Amino acid sequence: MRKYVIGGFIIAIVIIYIIRLLNLQVLDNSFKDEADSNAFLRKAIYPSRGVIYDRNGNVVVFNRPAYDIMLIPRDVKQFDTLDFCHTLGITREQFENRMRDLKDKRLNPGYSSYSPQTFMTQLSAEDYGKLQEKMYRYPGFFIQKRILREYNYHCAANVLGNIREVSQADIDRDSYYSRGDMTGDLGVEKSYEKFLRGIKGEEVLIRDARGKIQGRYEDGAFDRKAVSGKNLKLSIDIGLQQFAESLMMNKKGAVVAIEPTTGEVLALVTGPSYDPSLLVGRQRGKNYAALAKDWRRPLLDRSVMGAYPPGSTFKPTQGLILLQEGIVTLGTSYPCSRGYVNSGLRVGCHPHASPIALKPALQTSCNAYFCWGFKSMIDRKSKYGSVAKAFEVWKNYLVSFGYGYKLGIDLPSESRGFLPNSKSYDGWYGEGRWSANSIISVSIGQGEILATPLQIANLSATIANRGWYITPHVVKEIQDTVISDDYKKRHEPAINRAHYESVAEGMRMAVLGGTCKGANLSDIEVCGKTGTAQNPHGADHSAFMGFAPYHNPRIAVAVYVENAGYGAAFGVPIGSLVIERYLKGHISPERQHVLQNMLHTSTIPNSEPKKR
Repeated sequence: MRKYVIGGFIIAIVIIYIIRLLNLQVLDNSFKDEADSNAFLRKAIYPSRGVIYDRNGNVVVFNRPAYDIMLIPRDVKQFDTLDFCHTLGITREQFENRMRDLKDKRLNPGYSSYSPQTFMTQLSAEDYGKLQEKMYRYPGFFIQKRILREYNYHCAANVLGNIREVSQADIDRDSYYSRGDMTGDLGVEKSYEKFLRGIKGEEVLIRDARGKIQGRYEDGAFDRKAVSGKNLKLSIDIGLQQFAESLMMNKKGAVVAIEPTTGEVLALVTGPSYDPSLLVGRQRGKNYAALAKDWRRPLLDRSVMGAYPPGSTFKPTQGLILLQEGIVTLGTSYPCSRGYVNSGLRVGCHPHASPIALKPALQTSCNAYFCWGFKSMIDRKSKYGSVAKAFEVWKNYLVSFGYGYKLGIDLPSESRGFLPNSKSYDGWYGEGRWSANSIISVSIGQGEILATPLQIANLSATIANRGWYITPHVVKEIQDTVISDDYKKRHEPAINRAHYESVAEGMRMAVLGGTCKGANLSDIEVCGKTGTAQNPHGADHSAFMGFAPYHNPRIAVAVYVENAGYGAAFGVPIGSLVIERYLKGHISPERQHVLQNMLHTSTIPNSEPKKR
């Protein structure tokens, strides 16, 4: 028995040694890498990042060279640190702190004394020139060429995004990255990062026994060339984007313009915004911190992240649902004595004819009509069986229009808005203890309903197309790459095309002689719908959605201006100016006063309001 125990013990030791040798010699490359580091210096060659153009071929984002100071810790010998610091414009204390932080594996998890480490990033060409002629004095240090972004236009920061240094999480997630690399942050720079970044190359240099560089190994036989990133062509019209941003100066809110037949986003504006060039260079961190602390929240992209009550821009969906479900016909009229009154509940309205049918109800934005229509549907148990089932039918139509879920635009951080379901109300009121009257405000885009300006613009595009939409997107073409089928596929809510024609006619009537009269252009047939969304935290929000021309539309627009009052006050003039600017290329002389008024009117207080 003893011999078997001893034999087994010996066999176990042999197996352990074999596994350890296999790990050291085959699986673990650390010793090989250390040996290679003595003989070779591998320098990354960074590719040129893809250039970004607008839909008309204008260069929007391009590259300029920047320079990083790198070092290999084991190669750093004694040198004149005061001269080094003076050349770079830093203090001796800053130098020592940086060298200490480099060696701290908590701050720099990828640290190795044999591998290149980043000492300082993004030197200007001037600083590079001063340093380059002295590099021989600083053993172990070398300069690495990189790329920084340059902007031809000081707009569209929310669409473009920016680039930043990678974090450890980025490195852990993607083996492409090393310490000091740059990656896309926000906008298309982030969502199209893998196309824009290209492929890194490598230069292999040989060292002598003292560690000095002797030249390229095997005359560059093992070098790899960098592959430039792919260029992007945006759907954005940069001129329209600049124009719409100027209209939103000193205002909070958003403007979204879409080409209905393609889903291509022509302008995507958030207000207030910022100059994208602020987040370039060595001042990026300081500028980003200032933007993050700004009480106006310029880093929030309200066009895709802002969740607002849609107000009366919601009414066209209600008309479509009521027609499709047979709850109303074009001849069905409901009373309006300055509002909806039922069982002691009152929803206010404004003066117009009564009773009123669907098209004039859209024209005058009658609250009562859509409240009565909603009640007729939700409380019709003979058709749906219960209030909850009727509400789910209603809600599912809205989902098919793009409400309640992310539309899928090719930008990060899109919000889904909010669309309650019957279970929500069962939880709030009790199962079977609520009716249309309990939630009547949702019929006019108030209450629990929240939508993004992008969703509102997409509804406008759906009506413009008379019954379909393509997922909105901001990238039109990727160099040598087929764009995703997600941005070509039609989405069709289950509504008869004839009903869209009726709603579009009602929206045209609103421009000719209703709540959108300010959008009436002499040479362009505009269709529109105002929205005045109640805001429990302050002044009402001003909203507008519309499209033009009435037949064969080329642009669909949504405007949302926070705390700006009636839809006709800001939503209508801004929306109509955007439509006119895109379709005509200029603003007519007779509308210059409207333009100047929007350019020079502010809806944001001069300082942060005091919290109550």
